[in-house]
Parts: sequence; C-alpha cells; structure tokens
Amino acid sequence: MTDSSLTRRQLLRAAGGLLAGAVLPAAARAAEPRKLTRNTDVVRIGWGYGSLPDIAKQRGVFEKTLATKGIKVEWIGPFPNHAPSIQAVVGGSADFGFWGSTTPALAAMLAGSPIVFNAFDIYSPRSTSIIVKKASGINSIADLAGRKVAVNRSGLGEFLLIAALEKHRIDRDKVQFVYLNPPDAAPAFAQGKVDAWSMWSPGVDIARFSNDAKDIFVEGRDLDFLIDYSSLVTRRKFTEENSELIRAVIDAYYVEGAWQSTHSVESEQLVQREGKYPDQVRDYLAGLKRVNQFHEADEAAFLAQFQRAADWLAERKIINSRIKVADYSIKV
Repeated sequence: MTDSSLTRRQLLRAAGGLLAGAVLPAAARAAEPRKLTRNTDVVRIGWGYGSLPDIAKQRGVFEKTLATKGIKVEWIGPFPNHAPSIQAVVGGSADFGFWGSTTPALAAMLAGSPIVFNAFDIYSPRSTSIIVKKASGINSIADLAGRKVAVNRSGLGEFLLIAALEKHRIDRDKVQFVYLNPPDAAPAFAQGKVDAWSMWSPGVDIARFSNDAKDIFVEGRDLDFLIDYSSLVTRRKFTEENSELIRAVIDAYYVEGAWQSTHSVESEQLVQREGKYPDQVRDYLAGLKRVNQFHEADEAAFLAQFQRAADWLAERKIINSRIKVADYSIKV
C-alpha cells in the first residue's frame, strides 16, 4: 500500500467511519496529488427515493463532512429516475445528479448534453426485475409475446427487457414497449393497463408485494454480463472549474457507501421513511445486504467493461450510436 493510499483511507475513516463493506477504487487509493480548482462553496445535489443520496441526506454525516471543508449542501429532488435528474444538471438547477443509471446518461451525452461522469458504483446484488401479476398467466419471457410491458426509455427498464427477449430468442417486435416513467408506470401496472413492468428497486419491490406479482427476469440472476452501472454526473464546465469540490463530494459519498454496505437494516429503515412503503418491502430489501463497489472515472479495467456495455446498447439501438465512454469520464 502506498503512502498516498493510506492517507486517503485514514481521511475517509476520520470523516465518517469507513468500514469494510464497500470497496474503494484502486485509483482513489493511489491517486497522485494534482492541482484542484473551486469556484463555489455551495453544491446542489440531486436525490431520488432509495438512492445513495437519499441515505446521505437523511443521515446528515455527508453534509457535516463537507461542512468541514467549507462546502454547503443543498438537496434537489426527489427525482423519479435518472433522466429528469440529468435534465436538472443540464439546465443548471442541480450540480450533481444522483447515482443513477449510466444508460440515460449515455443517451443524453449523445444528444449533446454537456455532462460527464465523475465516478461509478456497482452495487450488488442487482435487483432490477421484470414483474408480472401471479394471476396474469404469464410465467416466462416467452409469454410476453403480444403483451404490453412498461419500461423507461433508454434506461434500466428498456435495456433489461431487450436483454431478456434476446436471451430467450423472442423477437422484440412481438412485445409492445410502453414508455412510462415510474410514477406513471406503477398505477398502469396496478390497474392492468400494462401486463408487465421492467423496473428497479425499491419501485419493483413495492409493486411486487402490493400487486401479488412475481419476477420472470432478474438483472442480477439472468443477465450474462452487467450492462448498466450507477453513475455520478455533472456538467463538464462545472467539473473543470470545481474539481476540488467534486473530489470532496466523491470522497464523502465513499463514506456513505461504506456505511450503507455494512448497515443494511438501518439503511433500509431510512429509505422506507422517505418512500413510505410496507415493512415487508423494507425487510426484503434489507435482506439483500447490498454492497457498493466504487470506481474512479479513469480506471482502465472498469472503463473497458463499461465500453463493452455501451457498445451492446448501441448495437441494439437503445442509445442511438456508439460512444467512447472514456471521453466522457473525467477524473478529478
């Protein structure tokens, strides 16, 4: 272990009690000193129910950690999914999105949005699922032929459905994709306006319990390789002008991720407080004991893995063209 990596670990422990549950990126542990910039003392951070910022917002440690560096936190949200969070960043009402899906971020980049990735998180186990009501008569992906499935466009829901159809050799034209954001998809599924829903936690888990539904395809169980990641995004100009602030935010999130990884029950209790869902959903999610593994934006091995995923998305036209992910991943 290098002296610089030891220093980073010591600092993180001092900031919030870093525990062994989350895996810090090698690049963060061995980063060389570099000149950092900062043009503001206020950071506006997007959050959504069940996200890492949701937990950070409620715990209060995140804000206290940044306050020691003269940085004030303003929480922007909640956002129902990553796309509107990205729009807030692009529009200037937020500086950071939440740790949302890389897929809509890639789509936004290809559309010309001036955003970049600052860091990545792979949480496991992955729990995004395609669910159907138990009484629907649908028992497999093949049974979705001729049915309506709710998905979010260019996001986890859409890519998971496409991957499921491909794996089971079902022509995607045989399934009707119904593009809905989560607040609209949940009642559509409950009321039977769609036959299935491709969705992430905790929304998919709430819907499964409240609608007597079941999984027919699970990201962590049924995908052959990981296609989507959690990502922290900002505007490129903001990154260039505030690298010191961004570094501080990333490090504070590492502390939050480590705490979440080793405090499953407490984390889910916090998320339930905001999400207001049944105890059985909370207990199910706590039982997953999810762990965060963070990656810096310049990690070659991770970027190669991410590039493979981006190429897969482009080949299936979930995003409209190929993109070199390293060009949009900025290390601070």
